[in-house]
Amino acid sequence: MKSKTKKITESAMLLAVAIVLELVSKMFIPEMPFGGQITLVSMLPIVLISYRHGVKWGFVSGVAYALLEMAIGAKTVAAAFQPGYFGDGVMLLNALIMCVLDYLVAYTVLGLGGCFRNKIENKGVSLMCGSLVALGARYLAHIASGYILFAGWAEWFFTQEGFPAWGAQLVSSLSPQLLGLVYSIVYNGMYMVPEIIITAVVSLLLARIPKIVTKVS
Repeated sequence: MKSKTKKITESAMLLAVAIVLELVSKMFIPEMPFGGQITLVSMLPIVLISYRHGVKWGFVSGVAYALLEMAIGAKTVAAAFQPGYFGDGVMLLNALIMCVLDYLVAYTVLGLGGCFRNKIENKGVSLMCGSLVALGARYLAHIASGYILFAGWAEWFFTQEGFPAWGAQLVSSLSPQLLGLVYSIVYNGMYMVPEIIITAVVSLLLARIPKIVTKVS
């Protein structure tokens, strides 16, 4: 019972750290025009929960984190259910898809962070590889969401003033479907790729502190 209580308490504390890092990031780092933001490794605490307590508990913590993120982004979530957010009328299905992919799936998969904890002996490499998989999975969730919901913005995105010339070349050479996919990969990659790299580097450095990467269960 003591062990279970300790696990819950520790996970709650790491979830709180993740939220604090998220909120501090919002104070100093500007968001992308259509959402998305590079943070101060705010997802690393969830990866760490999974590494210390296992992937199953990581998924549980990921769901909790997803619900907290929905609360933080309540204005965006509420707006998605209002007329005009996805076009004409209230597109309930699109709003639900956004909630599922951009929140529930995107943050739950952070529970994959501990997937290498018993497969790679070097703790730093194990934690780093787990963070790459976890955040990479989140990136894929956002790519899917962007393609399904916002592919219609692709042509505008690649041809707006100041965008490199290869954007216009993509518009002229790709089918609308493929262009929409490339748009989602590029747009979400603008904040997710730096986030993945930064988190991987920090996780490798953090693993030098033995107590932090101790496997509890």
